[in-house]
Amino acid sequence: MFNAASMQRWNDKIRPVELRELDKQAHKMIIAFILGKLEEASSSMGFNWIALIEGGIFEFFYRTVLTDLKPQLFDRISENQDLYKKINEWVVSQIKPILISADKDLYSRFEEYVLVEKEEINRNILGAAHAYATDWEFNIIERFNPHGFEISEIKRKLGKRKEKFKELFCMQQLAFNFDLKDFINLCGELRFQIRWSHIALFPRTSVLGHLLIVAILVYLLSIKVGACEKRIKNNFFTGLFHDLPEVLTRDIIDPVKRSVEGLGELIKDYEKEEMEKRIYQLLPRKWHHEIKRYTESEFENQIEINGKKISVSLDEMNRKYNQDSFNPRDGELVKVADHIAAFMEAQLALKNGIQNQELLRAISHIKERYKNYSLSGISLDAIFSDFSQ
Repeated sequence: MFNAASMQRWNDKIRPVELRELDKQAHKMIIAFILGKLEEASSSMGFNWIALIEGGIFEFFYRTVLTDLKPQLFDRISENQDLYKKINEWVVSQIKPILISADKDLYSRFEEYVLVEKEEINRNILGAAHAYATDWEFNIIERFNPHGFEISEIKRKLGKRKEKFKELFCMQQLAFNFDLKDFINLCGELRFQIRWSHIALFPRTSVLGHLLIVAILVYLLSIKVGACEKRIKNNFFTGLFHDLPEVLTRDIIDPVKRSVEGLGELIKDYEKEEMEKRIYQLLPRKWHHEIKRYTESEFENQIEINGKKISVSLDEMNRKYNQDSFNPRDGELVKVADHIAAFMEAQLALKNGIQNQELLRAISHIKERYKNYSLSGISLDAIFSDFSQ
C-alpha cells in the first residue's frame, strides 16, 4: 500500500504539486461513495456496497503493480486479448503471496475479479469514479501545460472515457449537483495536506492517502473478526472519512492536542461547528446522519436501535449485535487500523534512513500500547512485531 505513496502520476508533465497514486485511489473511493449513495437511491439491480468496496481495493492493488504504464500504452495492450490476459495473470502472481497470507478467500475473489471481467453496476461505478478522479487531476495539469505535448489528445480521450458512463443513474444525478461536486473537490484538497509535516519522511503520506490505508486495514480486520456486511461497510467508510474534518483544521499531531488540558475538546468542538457550516450543507440532508457517524466519535463502537446510537463493547458487538439490523460500527477497529498505519509510516521512514527521535518515540509508544493486546482473537502484538522486522 505504501509503495503507492511514492508512485508519481503525470510525471512527464509540469506539476505544481506531486500527484501520487495513493492519493488518486483514495479520492476515487470517496467519489465511489458519492456515486454509490446516488445509485443506491435508484434501487439499481446488482448494486452492493461490499462488492463496490472490495472491487475498489482490488483495483488499487492492481494499479500498484501496473501504474508506471502510460494509459496510452495500457490501452494498446488491452486491445490485444492474449497479451492482456498474460499481463493480468502476471499481476495476480505478484499480488498472490501478499493477499493469500492475509485471507485465502479474499485472494480467490481478487483473482476472479482481475481474470474474469464482468459487465456489472459496481464495476461501472468504480470505472466512473476512476475517470472522474483522473479528470480532477488533469484539470490541474492542463492549467500548467496549456499547449503541452499530448494535452489535447489526453483531454479528448478522457472525455471519451467519461462518455462511457453517462448512462449511469448516479452520473446523471451528479452532473448538475454542484454541491456534491464541491464536496468532491474539497475532499481532493486533503491530498495537499501532508502528515508528519514537521518531520522529514520518506515516503510522504498525505491525509487523503492515509485515509485509504486506514480504510483498507480496517476492512481486513473486519473480515478477520467475521463482521456482517453493514458492519464492514460502516467500518470501511469510517476509516475513509474519519479525518475529513482536517480539511478545515489541517493535520494537528497528537502531542499538540494533548499539550494543554481542554485543547483536544476545543478542537473537536470547532471541527463540529465547521462541519455543520461548511461540509454538511454540501450534502443531501438524508446523508448527514451517516457522514456524522463516520466523522464524529469515530473511535467508538456503536450500534443503532430505533435510530438511537448506543455504545457497546467489542465483545458485545461480536456476541449480540453482529447483524445488519443493528447497523454496527467498530470504532475500536478503526482506531487500531489508524495506529497500524501510523506505525508503518514511522517504521518505513526509519528503514529508508530517516533518523528522528520523534519517530522512535512514536514507534515505542504504539508497540507498548498494544503489548499483549488481543482483539477478537487477533494478536496485535504479533502484527506490530512483524512490521518491526
